[in-house]
Amino acid sequence: MQNGYIDSINGKFRDEQLNESWFETLHQARTSVAIWHTGHNDVRLHSSLDLIPPARFAELHRHRAGDAAQPPFNSKTNRLTLNLNFHF
Repeated sequence: MQNGYIDSINGKFRDEQLNESWFETLHQARTSVAIWHTGHNDVRLHSSLDLIPPARFAELHRHRAGDAAQPPFNSKTNRLTLNLNFHF
């Protein structure tokens, strides 16, 4: 295991999204992934973050740390950035 966090999110994504869905088009896959991603970051309570969603945790962290903290989130959406470019 190289990175426990990445292994964890990859496993959840595979179990909850990829293994449960059949996509007929790239647009359908991207739409479904975007919905899962929003739920994972904005709705789901994460036990490792004291039962708050990651987006809220990042907001609280930035508030406590001030502008000196540069979290690994997209500054426009306050979400963890996943680059899902598929090439066929």
